[in-house]
Amino acid sequence: MRSQRLFLLSVIGQGFSPNSMGAGRSVPARDNKESGGCWGWRRSNRAMSSTASSSPHYPAHPQPEIENSVYNGNIAGGEPFLPEDVFSGSISPSLVAKDDQLRRFSYYDLICATGHFRPDNFLGIGGFGPVHKGWIRETGTSPARHGTGLPVAVKTLSSQGMQGHPEWVAEIHYLRTLRHPNLVKLFGFCIEGNQRQLVYEFMSRGSLDKLLFNVDSVPPLPWNIRVKILLGAAKGLAYLHEETETPVIFRDFKTSNVLLDEDYNAKLSDFGLARDGPEGDRTHVSTQVVGTHGYGAPEYVMTGHLNTKSDVYSFGAVVLEMLSGRKAMDKSRPMEEQNLAEWARPFAIDRERFHKLIDRRLGSKFSITGSQMLARLGHNCTNLDPKSRPIMSKVVTTLETIINLDDMATNTNLYHQMLAERAHANANANLLPASPTLVVGSSSANSQPSSPRTMRSPARGPNPRRSTSSPYGPHGPVHSASPFRPFRQERMPPSSWRRPGA
Repeated sequence: MRSQRLFLLSVIGQGFSPNSMGAGRSVPARDNKESGGCWGWRRSNRAMSSTASSSPHYPAHPQPEIENSVYNGNIAGGEPFLPEDVFSGSISPSLVAKDDQLRRFSYYDLICATGHFRPDNFLGIGGFGPVHKGWIRETGTSPARHGTGLPVAVKTLSSQGMQGHPEWVAEIHYLRTLRHPNLVKLFGFCIEGNQRQLVYEFMSRGSLDKLLFNVDSVPPLPWNIRVKILLGAAKGLAYLHEETETPVIFRDFKTSNVLLDEDYNAKLSDFGLARDGPEGDRTHVSTQVVGTHGYGAPEYVMTGHLNTKSDVYSFGAVVLEMLSGRKAMDKSRPMEEQNLAEWARPFAIDRERFHKLIDRRLGSKFSITGSQMLARLGHNCTNLDPKSRPIMSKVVTTLETIINLDDMATNTNLYHQMLAERAHANANANLLPASPTLVVGSSSANSQPSSPRTMRSPARGPNPRRSTSSPYGPHGPVHSASPFRPFRQERMPPSSWRRPGA
């Protein structure tokens, strides 16, 4: 039992305060007399301070062994603070595996691997904070020269991030034990002084939302690629729900948490909010309501009751996004079209109108039968009755059928009907008189419309901790988060979902 707890004890036992740390702050380090710069240096398990990151010569300070510390430096009743007490039973210690599955990097390793976290290696802002590209050797923790070795993404937890130390620990806890082709691979971590980093495999195409919604500079994703991405993500969720010793609920499935490699293979990332699912006779686990507007299952938002069908709803929202090219929640659209799942519901099951959901950017290059099946799949996954939603293995089977369909819409009656309806709609729109713009939620009709990037739901406190972006950030350091802040901490659901009499 003690060996099972050793790793998490060493991770959580650093006297860490999320509000007091950030990249670039001073960290304790040990002297490294054996190092000869960043390259070709002998491993001595020592690190350098970040106080002078612009210079290869760092002042050294003594650092105690991490394994000898306990949570917040305290000992309760002469016994170490146990990991299961930290997680209050929400993460099962039974999933903790051998310590040698992850590499433990020194901060100096990561300074060298990322070129002192230089700007041209910057990938974006994630939930934890900034993310940089780096290079490490195939084995061990030594850095490699830039452009050689193994490319990695280094995610730094900062005080400005919307996630905290518990999410950082949860990410390590799950990704060190869960192995699947459709889950992002965690190579290791750094925990040194106030520094917290995670080192992942590098995903060259970044997050799905960056490719799906960035209509200005990126060609639209082809139909077959969209279905391939959905199939990979579905396999990842099916593994978490049905193939692990304890079911794992991802709890934050969305396009920005799906990363893509060069061949558009999808991998789930950001396990900071993941939780063990119910077992035995239990139908749900009760948690704080967290996530992102538009992706959260209504019953979870209202009650905090969580099970695997909550993830299925989120997956259905992403299916509709991939089919339509619209965002799951878009405040820039008319009120009745802002929530994609609600707006799409009547069209998805209507054979005469389902084509209204199809992304115009696809043109005629989509499968007629496949688009019908995908619309119905999105509808079934976002069913308001959780018991009526399919399990993810059934979703995988459906997508495997869709990906093999090749009845493209080119020169079909359906496609010509779509073109005629769109032309008619555009003509009517051009005939409408100009009218003052009224911003939703504004008290004045003369208010200037807000940019979709800046329209946010009210924050849930002075320091919201949850990011709505991927580790890579879909739009870089400025526009890296999705347009809407997540619901967080409080159990109070949005007013539109409030229960009668509440």
